[in-house]
Amino acid sequence: MKTYLFTAAWGVIVWIIATLFFRIFGEDVLFTPGTDAFMYSTAILLVGTAILLTLVIYLYTLFDKKDYAAIRFGIVGTMTGLVLDSFVFSNYQMIFPNLDETQIIAFSSWMSFAYALYLVIPFLFQQRSRQKQAVKGK
Repeated sequence: MKTYLFTAAWGVIVWIIATLFFRIFGEDVLFTPGTDAFMYSTAILLVGTAILLTLVIYLYTLFDKKDYAAIRFGIVGTMTGLVLDSFVFSNYQMIFPNLDETQIIAFSSWMSFAYALYLVIPFLFQQRSRQKQAVKGK
C-alpha cells in the first residue's frame, strides 16, 4: 500500500504541474478545434508532453526499483489524474477562469491523448529496460 501512495503522490505532482501550465499559459497555447493553429499547437504540446513524461518516468524509476515500477506509475498516475480532472471539468470556470469553452474542448483533446501517452510510455520504458537487462545478462 505504501508503494501505491508514493506512486499516487508522484501522479498528483504531474497533474499539478500540467494543470498549472494550462492555467498560466492556456490562453496562449489552446486554440479552437478544427483550425490549423489547434493542430500545430496540439502536436507541439503532445511532443513536449511525451518528452516530459519520459523524463518523469525515468526519475520515478530511480526511486522505485521494484519490478514494473514504470507501468505501475503509468496506471496509478493516470487513475489519479483522471479522478482529479473530473473535478477540474466540473469546475472549469474556477480552475481555468481565462479559458473559453472552445479552449476547454482543446484542453480535453490534449488531455485525452496525454493520458494515452501516460499509459503507453511506461510500457515502452519497461520494455526497453528489460531489453537492456537481457543484453547485460548475455
